[in-house]
Amino acid sequence: MSARLNYFEVSPDIAKKYLDFSTSMKSKPAVKEFGVLVTMRASQINGCAYCLDMHVKEGKIHGERELRLHHVAIWRESPLFNARERAALTWTEALTQIPAHGVSDDIYNEVRAQLSEQEISDLTFLVVGINGWNRLNVAFRTVPGSSDAAFGLDKAGLS
Repeated sequence: MSARLNYFEVSPDIAKKYLDFSTSMKSKPAVKEFGVLVTMRASQINGCAYCLDMHVKEGKIHGERELRLHHVAIWRESPLFNARERAALTWTEALTQIPAHGVSDDIYNEVRAQLSEQEISDLTFLVVGINGWNRLNVAFRTVPGSSDAAFGLDKAGLS
């Protein structure tokens, strides 16, 4: 499958602002703690090969254990994630696949028991961001690995 169009070339002003939005979140503690897990899980759910490829490499570069990267898809059954990570993944799934009735109080309370309001807010912006990137890259069939050099992901040693 080949790419349909390069949205950075077609709409550079909007794409740059969206990238700035995403980049601005990287300094947030919750994003540093859960970022790779959250972006991988949303990308798995949305079927975004480009983003999943990117965030696996990002995780490897930042020292995430390989087995945990493999277990993101089965996080509920895996013993490799702590309660805070499970809360972040629960929230990610709820916001990525919003049910017709919205996000339940039970889910919110489960997440709130582990994360502060600031963490939930920052995590929510991260989920909003990755879901947007997923939709762009799925719509335009962005080729996995095509931006590795630009983002320094070639350092992951994965090919």
